[in-house]
Amino acid sequence: MECASCIADLDHCHGTLVLHPDGLVECTEIRCLDLETERHQLTIDCELVDGGCECTVTVEVELLQAAS
Repeated sequence: MECASCIADLDHCHGTLVLHPDGLVECTEIRCLDLETERHQLTIDCELVDGGCECTVTVEVELLQAAS
């Protein structure tokens, strides 16, 4: 099975774009340098990353401290 975007020579990434609440984005494909959502078929919120994301824990602690 071949990637249709590769066959069509389209600019794309095979990684998953991870979106953080502070606006930071990163890709699971180490060589990916263009983090535009249009290049990625898969995007997820960082809280869904297996094992969690450190930034979501930080945001939760800050919210709890602000509510105290």
